Formats: sequence, structure tokens, C-alpha cells
Amino acid sequence: MMCNAVLVGRSAWLLALALVVGVSGLGSPSFAASMPDVDHVEVYKGKHELRLLSGDHLIKKYRVALGQQVGKKERAGDNRTPEGTYIIDYVKGDSNFHRALHISYPNSNDYQQAALKGVSPGGNIMIHGLPGETKLIKSIHEAFDWTKGCIALTNPEIDEVAHLVHPGTPIIIYP
Repeated sequence: MMCNAVLVGRSAWLLALALVVGVSGLGSPSFAASMPDVDHVEVYKGKHELRLLSGDHLIKKYRVALGQQVGKKERAGDNRTPEGTYIIDYVKGDSNFHRALHISYPNSNDYQQAALKGVSPGGNIMIHGLPGETKLIKSIHEAFDWTKGCIALTNPEIDEVAHLVHPGTPIIIYP
């Protein structure tokens, strides 16, 4: 009898944990399994929107913060978010932010454009979370473009995106 009571108690605890995780939608295999495969990501800088898509079907969209300066990234240090077609090429394990997915910027066109201007195109562009998730940081994130050229989401959002988007996924960044 004692073993059954322990198992029932443990089962109840695991069920409660599963419900909490399931309600938040984060880290839940059933959450990821219930979503169609993301085959590409689109970012619309003018709308501050990141979209996850499967074919022409919109899976989910998020509000994002971008680089501090408006326009297409042209050189290292210009604090602009690039525009063009890239790949999510790896998950950055040692990010200063909550989580980060690396974007394959610069591409060959970016290198050519930078060479014509005699500058470095820069690099290290990511989709990332916040350095913390206090109310102040979240309100700044929602009100201002604050990155040095990256695409930022809240920490729960980057966790969700990281479950749905895998290395090798194309990303198109529009003006």
C-alpha cells in the first residue's frame, strides 16, 4: 500500500508539473508536436514582426525589437538589422541573453556590398531573448528598438521559437 501511495503522490506531482508546463506552452513536447513544422521564418522590420511559417500557413507571429538604427545593415557597428535571405545556422550556447539563435549574416551579397564601400559587413547577428525579464526590461523591449542589429523577443517567446525553429531553417528579413 505504501508504494502505491508514493506512486499516486508522485503521479499527482508530475501531473501538476505537466499542467503548469502545458499551460505555459514552454518546454512541452506536446506543444511542439501540436504545431506544424516551421519551414521558414520571416521578419518584417517595418512592422516589428517575426513570423513562423509552414509553406504559406502562418503558425505564429511575435513582436520584436530590432537594431537601434533604421535601415539595412551596411557595416560592422552600425546598429542596424540586416535585410535579406539567411539561415538559422546554430543555437548559441554562451549567449549574454536568455537564449540565442545565430543568423548566417553576412551572405555573399553583404560581403560584396561592404567590399564596395571598403568596410567590414560585421556579423554575430542573432534572434535572442532579453538579458533578464524584469518589468522594466520588458517595457523597454516593447517600446524601443534597443539591439545592436539583432532581433529580440521576450524570454518565453525565444524559448517557444527555439522549440519550433531548428538549425538549417531559412530566415528572410524584409525592410
